[in-house]
Amino acid sequence: MQSLLKELVEENRHWVKHGKVANYIPELGKMDPNKLGIVVVDTGGKVYRAGDYDISFTAQSMSKPLVLLLALMDNGEEIVFSKVGKEPTGDPFNSIRKLETLKPPKPLNPMINAGAIAVTSLIKGKDNEEKFERILNLFRKISKNPNLDINKDVYLSEKRTGDRNRAIAYFLKDVNIIEGDAEEILDLYFKQCSIEVTCEDIANIGMFLANQGMDMELGETLIPKYYTQIVKTFMVTCGMYDASGEFAINVGIPAKSGVSGGIMCAVPNRMGIGVIGPALDSKGNSIAGVKVLEGLSKKLMLSIF
Repeated sequence: MQSLLKELVEENRHWVKHGKVANYIPELGKMDPNKLGIVVVDTGGKVYRAGDYDISFTAQSMSKPLVLLLALMDNGEEIVFSKVGKEPTGDPFNSIRKLETLKPPKPLNPMINAGAIAVTSLIKGKDNEEKFERILNLFRKISKNPNLDINKDVYLSEKRTGDRNRAIAYFLKDVNIIEGDAEEILDLYFKQCSIEVTCEDIANIGMFLANQGMDMELGETLIPKYYTQIVKTFMVTCGMYDASGEFAINVGIPAKSGVSGGIMCAVPNRMGIGVIGPALDSKGNSIAGVKVLEGLSKKLMLSIF
């Protein structure tokens, strides 16, 4: 496995030249587009690493599956899906064009920004500080990293420049999809996206999802299996933005990308995978990271289809 990962990183590193970092968030624009790394964690707890696996980056949209898990535990399936749908969009992750035409006008799924903001609004707590602490604690527990925290520079950068997300939140507030103060909900959303992780952290999260919500070390189910199934299904159908269908065909595993260049994967009952490659394609996915995953899936026959 170790030699295979090293080989795949080196074979696909040239793809970084064809991508661009996400400079619409100024702090993300400072990331090195030439970085590429991967970590795999298997069911036996063995960890395999290759490339620039040890750099830190923010979770961005990779936070969406975990916050959805927490919202489901807080509210139950009926309430969550009264606020957000279950269907792919075919539109970019930050699109707002379908919101006004949908009947009812709720976001199509929890993996696009509109849906994720609606889901974040459902997290319980007496104030934003408690709500974020609950999100962060879930990240820390599942990633097996008690030291996770936010990158304050990225958080403030997103907060200053998040006008499209602000427009989405105020529209959702107007049509009663979200309740409470729109700016507070946005602040919580920007913070969850700014949690700083490594490839190993997101590989551990992927392994947790692959293992049906069970902590392998404790032998204890932390999240109901059914909720992890819901999340993994969304990762397959919507997790790679409007390239999810292509990724399902070429790679065939549940995955969630983020515009920091991370990709978190859960291969059911086999492994968790964390990838970083800040150079993005036109859909907002790591251009070289996707190529590495294509190669890994073919070599190890990982596709669930």
